[in-house]
Amino acid sequence: MSSQNLFTDLQAAASAEEVRELLTRSGVLIERIVSTGQRTPPGLWYDQPRGEWVVVLAGEARLRFEDETQPRALKIGDYVDIAPHRRHRVEWTHPDQPTVWLAVHYG
Repeated sequence: MSSQNLFTDLQAAASAEEVRELLTRSGVLIERIVSTGQRTPPGLWYDQPRGEWVVVLAGEARLRFEDETQPRALKIGDYVDIAPHRRHRVEWTHPDQPTVWLAVHYG
């Protein structure tokens, strides 16, 4: 397998959020997600059966958990481990620059 770069083809995701599977192994899925102003639709909460560790590599975002009163502001280098079935949503991603996430789904 040739080497690849997490920061290539960012402009291709300008009209819709882009999710690219990078690696799948037993019990683990790693994805690159590029958001350009997208957010979770109103009223929708993600409730995933697996854990998810996510880090912001570029841009900015606000992540909201149902059991917290305020969204968490995330900037470059910030990460969070989301337990299985912990309801959450993306409240905001920067509209003028790509927000690049690395997500590791496990369990």
